[in-house]
Amino acid sequence: MLSPLEIKIVKRLQEDIPIVEEPYKQIASEIGISEKELMNKIDEFFKKGILRRFGAIVRHTNVGFKSNVLVVWKVPEDKIEQVVKIMASFKEVSHCYKRKSCSKWQYNIYTMIHGENRASCENTICNIVKLSGVKEFEALYTLKELKKKSMKYFV
Repeated sequence: MLSPLEIKIVKRLQEDIPIVEEPYKQIASEIGISEKELMNKIDEFFKKGILRRFGAIVRHTNVGFKSNVLVVWKVPEDKIEQVVKIMASFKEVSHCYKRKSCSKWQYNIYTMIHGENRASCENTICNIVKLSGVKEFEALYTLKELKKKSMKYFV
């Protein structure tokens, strides 16, 4: 069971992070605690499994990316570590992660690539192929942007 202070912290953390020089200091001030107390609580939340990840969502269309493609790759297990380092090094790649494959879907590495247009995404794919040597992939282009919302536990 969370204390009233912990609920207050979770409620604030599920909102946007202020774009200021010291965002955690500002959040702590809004809650009425010190920055150190806030950081200790966040650390405690991670250790207890209350908080699993903390992330930011970049609204890609607001920064000039009009085309997106999820590329799924079939990478040999013994090459994954080497290949994902190459893939993740591209500035156009916002996500690069491993997923379990199966007999009907043998792709095990997923990358999300953003570009100004489809041609720029295809150019990035070609460059990844050249550098990684991985030639088995599928490019799944975004056809429609769905509304994204983060989970809200306390409102």
